[in-house]
Amino acid sequence: MSSGIDHLQQVCIRSARTSFEDNDRYVPAPAHVTKQSEVVDSVLDLIERLPVGKAIPSERQLSAMLGVSRPTLRAALDGLVRDGYLVRRQGSGTFVGRPKIAQELTVTSFSEDMRRRGMVPTSRTLELRVISAGARLGQLLHVSPSEPIVVVRRLRLADGDTMAIETLHVPQALVPGLAAKDLDRGSFYSLLETRYGIVVASGIQTIEPTVTSEEESAALNVPLHSPAFLFQRTSRSQTGEIVESVRSIYRGDRYKLVTELFQNMGRDGAARSATHGVAGQGADIDHRRLTVAGEGGGT
Repeated sequence: MSSGIDHLQQVCIRSARTSFEDNDRYVPAPAHVTKQSEVVDSVLDLIERLPVGKAIPSERQLSAMLGVSRPTLRAALDGLVRDGYLVRRQGSGTFVGRPKIAQELTVTSFSEDMRRRGMVPTSRTLELRVISAGARLGQLLHVSPSEPIVVVRRLRLADGDTMAIETLHVPQALVPGLAAKDLDRGSFYSLLETRYGIVVASGIQTIEPTVTSEEESAALNVPLHSPAFLFQRTSRSQTGEIVESVRSIYRGDRYKLVTELFQNMGRDGAARSATHGVAGQGADIDHRRLTVAGEGGGT
């Protein structure tokens, strides 16, 4: 494999071609494309050819080879760092980041999706305790305020990297004898089905942008106030009984949300907007029906 500098030289040569060159593969950039966006495109081209964790050339080398000022280059790199394409390490340089995982909008679990991507999912239980439901949880789970509720906080990992932290609430009557070691072994949904005969079939989930708190940052090993996704979900069994309420914080630098949009024609011929889940990991929603989410507790 050629070095990052060698490949970038090839990128620069292609970018330097003038419109009068007779080359069918060359398409000149539109006039409205800014210099910074051209830099972003060139660096993205470089990133695509380099393995995860590989250092890119220094800012001095990049600015010289791309023929741009350091401030312009730095602004482009800052954006790529924010979007997760690059990772800066103090005193070491800038490196190719891990690709984000597409958040699938279908009924699947974290564990199942990670395995499908060739990754190894694991969980680490941080806390397991039993509390009384109280008014808020009682309303969410449709149980009496005095009902015992199992509360589980656990860290979700893929290939050893922290991905999310979740807080699961489930009525104790549904999961007698549930222990922390049970949750560390694999999928909670699989455990519900095999041990307790409960199959999660549907649910309602909301997704909001947020930033990590001090506690969440420490658990996820990210800087304080890092971008994140907040998922909150209640799930029902095949019989319609509410099984769980889950609050999950997913790292914003490791996830993106993907939906397919299409026009749903009504009987009157009028177009009605709708979306349908396409591909990816954990959190799962059909926006037309808000049916089950496989993120968080569904692992």
